[in-house]
Amino acid sequence: MPKPLPGELTFAAPRGAKPPRHLADLTATERREVVAELGEKPFRADQLSRQYFSRLSAGPDEWTDIPAASRAKLAEGLLPELMTVVRNVSCDDDSTRKTLWKLFDGVLVESVLMRYPDRVTMCISSQAGCGMNCPFCATGQAGLTRNLSTAEIVEQIAAGMRSIKAGEFGADASGEAGAVRLSNVVFMGMGEPLANYKRVIAAIRRLTDPAPGGFGLSQRGITVSTVGLVPAINRLADEELSVRLAVSLHAPDDELRDTLVPVNTRWRVAEVLDAAWDYAERSGRRISIEYALIKDINDQAWRADLLGRLLKNHRAHVNLIPLNPTPGSKWTASRPEDEREFVRQLKLHGVPVTVRDTRGQEIDGACGQLAAAG
Repeated sequence: MPKPLPGELTFAAPRGAKPPRHLADLTATERREVVAELGEKPFRADQLSRQYFSRLSAGPDEWTDIPAASRAKLAEGLLPELMTVVRNVSCDDDSTRKTLWKLFDGVLVESVLMRYPDRVTMCISSQAGCGMNCPFCATGQAGLTRNLSTAEIVEQIAAGMRSIKAGEFGADASGEAGAVRLSNVVFMGMGEPLANYKRVIAAIRRLTDPAPGGFGLSQRGITVSTVGLVPAINRLADEELSVRLAVSLHAPDDELRDTLVPVNTRWRVAEVLDAAWDYAERSGRRISIEYALIKDINDQAWRADLLGRLLKNHRAHVNLIPLNPTPGSKWTASRPEDEREFVRQLKLHGVPVTVRDTRGQEIDGACGQLAAAG
C-alpha cells in the first residue's frame, strides 16, 4: 500500500480476508456453542480453554484430559495456527527479544519480550502498521495495513508465555520471581490500540479473565497506549477497567504537536489531557505521559517547563523516552545535557518523571519504533 501523505490520518482499516476463528476470539459462552456445533459436549470448551490459557499447551498431543478422537476436530475448529515466527532477534545480553511474525495473509507484525530483574514485560502489536502517521515513528510512516483480530493479539502473549515457560527466553527463568508468567503487558507495539477498540478490549478481557476464561493476569499490569483519540479514551473510562492509560503526548504545545502527532489536529492537547484526567479519576490509576525526546525538536527547557505546568497537581507520571533512531531517519535522540535539563524542569513542578530504560537499539528500534520487514 502507498505511504500516507504528511499529516494524513487513517482511522478505518482496509477490509480484507478475516483470520480464521480462534478460541481467543470467543467468550466462554460462545466457545461452548461452537464446541456443541462441532458435535462435542459443551464442557469440552472449558477443557480446551484450560489447555490454552492455563497450561499453555503447544498442541493436541498434550491434551490428555480430552479424548484422542476429539482432539483433531477441536484443534481444527478452535485452535488454528494464526501466526508463524519469521525470526527472533535478541540483544541486551539476551534480556530483550524481538519476534517478527507472519500472519495468515502474509502480513508481518512484531512483538518484544523484555526481562528485567523484577518482572517480564511484553510489548505487543494491535494493528499491522499504523494510521496515525507520526513522522518520527517507523511504524506510522509505513501506514495502516489492517487491524489484528482479538486472537492475533492474544496469541502474541500466549507465544511469549510458552517461550518463558520453556526457558527459551534467555536463561531458564523458571526460578525468578515473576518470570514464570508475564507480569506486564504493554499495548505499545505496532498500531494505535484505541483505533482497534473492540478487539483490544476483548483481548484485555482474555488476558485478565480468570481461568479457564483467560490468562488471569492483573489488569494493573496492563498498559494501553494512545496518541489521544479522545472519544475512545472516554469510552475506555466507561469500561470500568483498572488498566493504565499511557498518552503519547510528545509535545506540550499544539503548534509542534500538530506536526509530531497529526491526530492533534482533531483533538488538541487540552482535550486529550482533560480526557486523561477523567480516566485517572474513574479508574484510580495514574496516567503515564509518554514523551519521546527528539534532538532540537521537542527537548527545549521551555517545553519542559510548559509540560510541567500542564501536569502539576494531576495524577500523572512522565515517561521520557530517548528516541531509538531508525535507519535513514533525521530524527535522533536528545543530547544527555538536554535530557537532564528536561528532567530538572519537570521536577521543579513536582511532576514525577522517569527516563525509560530504552531497549532494543541493536534491533532497529524495539522501543516504540517497530517496523516489520521480512
